[in-house]
Amino acid sequence: MITTEITPPLRLLLVGATGAVGQHVLKQALADSRIGHVVALTRRVLPSHAKLENHVVDFSKLPSDSPWWIVDAVICTLGTTIKVAGSPSEFATIDRDLPIYVAKQTRKAGATRFVLNSSIGASLDGSFYLRTKAETEAGIREVAFPNYTIVRPSLIDTNRTESRPGESFAIFIARTFRLLIPKRYRAVKPENIAHALLEGALSNNGGERIIESDEL
Repeated sequence: MITTEITPPLRLLLVGATGAVGQHVLKQALADSRIGHVVALTRRVLPSHAKLENHVVDFSKLPSDSPWWIVDAVICTLGTTIKVAGSPSEFATIDRDLPIYVAKQTRKAGATRFVLNSSIGASLDGSFYLRTKAETEAGIREVAFPNYTIVRPSLIDTNRTESRPGESFAIFIARTFRLLIPKRYRAVKPENIAHALLEGALSNNGGERIIESDEL
């Protein structure tokens, strides 16, 4: 019988290590003595580190039999926008289908913990974006990890390298009027989100936990 009790250090798979949140997860995981080894699947090479195993991959062609699936825990921070993806279907492929595929492969290989960076307001009754996020949560839930953590941040307070004019304006407003905005909807620093994700991977509570934005 698989248990959620794992004695650190853990072997962690990180998917989305080059993103705004993923970069902070990687930095924190490499500095945390409870994490013994980090496997990162990326589209570009990461700086080397004694604890890091980096595989540059084509995410549309991830093999099902690779040894990198053999881990204790998974943190998934994959995410894009419809504009960057090119179409709603491509967005769903990246934000929903790929995380669920990763979940299935790692669970089959023995992982007992999965942590997902989702979104505030994720709901099957929401917009296409929020519905897709909810479908991702549900799809991974069906994989039945003994320990499953969902983090639902609001707007991420970061300066991106790619151009997102609408998001940049929203962040400006969020920073300017921060104290007037209800805590649940305030912009959240990526390092705070990363901390919650990492602690979710290390938690021995078992079952499912949802961390909303006002807890970050």
